[in-house]
Amino acid sequence: MTSLLKGVLRGMAAGAAGTTALNATTEADMAIRGRPASGTPAAVAGALTDRTGVRLPGGELERANRLDGLGALSGTCTGMAVGALAGALRAAGLRLPAVIGGPLLGAAAMAASDLPIARLGISDPRTWTRTDWVSDAIPHLVYGITTHSALRAMFRADEERKALRQPAPDRPSRGALMRAAALGAATGCRSSAGLSALALRSRRYYPGLSGRLSHPAVKVLNGLFTVAEMGLDKLPSAPPRTSPQGLAPRVALAAVAARAMARRDGIRSGPPIVLATATATASAAAAVRLRAAAADRMGSDLPGALAEDATAALLGQVGAAR
Repeated sequence: MTSLLKGVLRGMAAGAAGTTALNATTEADMAIRGRPASGTPAAVAGALTDRTGVRLPGGELERANRLDGLGALSGTCTGMAVGALAGALRAAGLRLPAVIGGPLLGAAAMAASDLPIARLGISDPRTWTRTDWVSDAIPHLVYGITTHSALRAMFRADEERKALRQPAPDRPSRGALMRAAALGAATGCRSSAGLSALALRSRRYYPGLSGRLSHPAVKVLNGLFTVAEMGLDKLPSAPPRTSPQGLAPRVALAAVAARAMARRDGIRSGPPIVLATATATASAAAAVRLRAAAADRMGSDLPGALAEDATAALLGQVGAAR
């Protein structure tokens, strides 16, 4: 069985688990709030049969029952299809941390369900209330988290074996140097961004610091530190990052992140450390000028600061990839 086919089949199984969790969440919401079951899936099935010219057999009651069954079945097929796509991507090497992969899968399943509703004219999401959006978003988020967790569990053994038998090159590749540069640039923007990204992507079987970063408590602490730093960075009292007290921790943490990445990938750490510390210094200086230019143009420092937050997070994920 090819790796891609295995990924698709595993993804379908994970999507089925996610769909079960979605249905359970929806039914729990109905039991708690006393709301009726949604007729939207049956309406979508009825609109599709009308457009395709398919006439369901039986009387009015039988046709209504068949539409209810087709609506529920289409939801299951949608969940399994999204899971199959996620499994194929994971088999191809795309591995996202749970805090990113779970919500992304939930958003994909939500879009796959809501877009046909809008296209067929059954409902306009722009008119939905906040309660309507919450009732739709929470079950799909549960679907995404469940599907991602099941998929990661099914691939864990294969990924561990691959990591253990992967040969260690003597010198860093171009890709490894690019990852080191990305980690350094992220750390220059936010001193904790590089290590937080490595913690999110770490696994317990990784060697060195990367393996120790996989502990759930360490991941939570890294995340809290990054969020706190993003808030403190926007205060007027924040020390200038190009001053010694602002630049020194960025350079040091960039070196730590680059060494952890190199140890994880089995390469010499010297060149990645040098490159990461250099890019951390350069990005710290460049970010100051870009933030000042953005503040002059927009009349506030906040838009530039938020853009820098997003850039640091993205660079960190690129640098922590494997």
